[in-house]
This record gives sequence, C-alpha cells and structure tokens, in this order.
Amino acid sequence: MQNQSDTPDNMNDTALSWRDGDIPVSTRFDDPYYSIENGLAETRYVFLTGNGLPERFRDGFRIMELGFGTGLNLLATLELWRMSETPGRLLFTTFEAFPLSGEDMRRAQAGFPELASIAAELAPFWQKGARAFDLPDLSFRMIEGDARETLPQLDVQADAWFLDGFSPAKNPELWEPELLRGVAAHTAPGGTAATYSAAGAVRRALDAAGLVTERVPGYGRKRHMTIARKAQ
Repeated sequence: MQNQSDTPDNMNDTALSWRDGDIPVSTRFDDPYYSIENGLAETRYVFLTGNGLPERFRDGFRIMELGFGTGLNLLATLELWRMSETPGRLLFTTFEAFPLSGEDMRRAQAGFPELASIAAELAPFWQKGARAFDLPDLSFRMIEGDARETLPQLDVQADAWFLDGFSPAKNPELWEPELLRGVAAHTAPGGTAATYSAAGAVRRALDAAGLVTERVPGYGRKRHMTIARKAQ
C-alpha cells in the first residue's frame, strides 16, 4: 500500500549548480551535497558504518536525518536493509528546509549506478513531489521546514541519526546546541548518531545534550568524524 502527500515538483526555489556536470552544489550554502571524491562511499562509511549498520537493523528500526539533500543516504540505507534481508519495515524520517526538485534529485542520483534500481523505484515519488510514502519494507516521511521548529513537535525517538547538514561553518542552523539537544531528546536509549563533522563545537553540544561522543577516523581526506551514543 502506498500513500503520498503530493505537492508540485517545482514547489521549491532551491539554488543549485552542478560541478563537473554531475555533482550538485548548493549555491545557498556554497557546499556540495556529497563528497566530490565518492559520495556513496562516504555515506556508507559515515552514516551506515558510523551507526553500526546493518548489524543493528530490526523490524521497525527508525532512522532520523537532518538534511535530506539528494536522497543519497536513503537509497544507500534501503540498499543495505535489503541486502541484510532484515524482515519487516525500515522507518526513515528526514528533515529538510529546502527540498530539491524531483528532476534535480533524479539527476544527482543518476551519478550512482550501483543504486540505479532503487533510484528508479523511488523516482515516481520524487516526480510527484511526495513527502511521505510506504513500501512493503520502507516507511518514508520528509518533514519540510526548519528542523529547529519541526523536530520538537515529534513524539518519536530514533534508533540512529544521520546528522548530514552542510558544513557547520556554512549552515550553522543545523548545528545549534538547542537543535542538537532536540536530537538527543529524540534518540532512543542505546541509540546512535553519526556525522562527517569533527568540529569541537558539535561534539561539545552533543555531549552537553546527553550523548557520549567519540572522534574517529573520517572518510577519505577528512582526518576525523564524530559518532555518538545514548546510554541504555
């Protein structure tokens, strides 16, 4: 069964340019949407491995994400879920203030042929501007708007967080201590978070919010990244 909350595909005014023809760059934040070296490898390393996946998967496992971007994290996570043959359904909730158009999402996702079948499966939803839909193994919801305002309205907790906003120096709103306190409050006991950012301010804010952070080796040329866990 599928249910969609549809809005026109051209509903947003996201400023976007393309580097080397196929790497999307936000002109609003002057930052690429994913690693210019290998975006898929970075996603797998930072967000999947960083959250101890797929080992922690179970029916009803809930992922929450700050910064949906091109949807690459969703595609990579759904691929891993299916490869792990975990029974049941993955719950994926993402927060995005400036959603890309369906056309831009499909163009960006086309850069990852390993995910082509999943990208093709989900493409009709992006074309319709869907913000929520259900598949037999996935329940997806995009919460549009400023996460500082929308996150406090939720009464669910995540088993894993993907903290994937643009660089803290360029997109400080998604890294504010108050929002990260909200992340911690919406993390289940034993839940985790991962981000490519190793900024001391981010780690201190997460620690102060009640998560235990660790700086670990980063992907590619990034020396470090951050993972965090909430006590049981």
